[in-house]
Amino acid sequence: MQKQTIILNSDDLAEKSRGLRFDLPQLGEMATGFVVRYHGKAHAYVNKCAHVPIELDWNQGEFFTVSKDYLICATHGAHYAPDTGYCVMGPCKGKRLQAIPVTEQNNEITIHLDQIKKYL
Repeated sequence: MQKQTIILNSDDLAEKSRGLRFDLPQLGEMATGFVVRYHGKAHAYVNKCAHVPIELDWNQGEFFTVSKDYLICATHGAHYAPDTGYCVMGPCKGKRLQAIPVTEQNNEITIHLDQIKKYL
């Protein structure tokens, strides 16, 4: 039985810093997701560029641009809004990352894997 949720400690996710990666076996053996904190809120996405199906991070957990304003695909430079996953610049402009629902309370971040769309 695959996990339906992932629970992380809120203190492990710093504002505009390294993201936390996690496995997404329901999308394939090598599929991963990640969660970042932006403007005080946790945002989770499938770790797959909207342009080409490759992981975004250039080093594990490194998703933000140098300015910390956008998430960036290390391969093609696509820039995504951290709070919506919308591609604002690059070869996938107008597309978006696949969001994964997240809730945060009692110092815990819950990532709801059971709500990922299965058609990815």
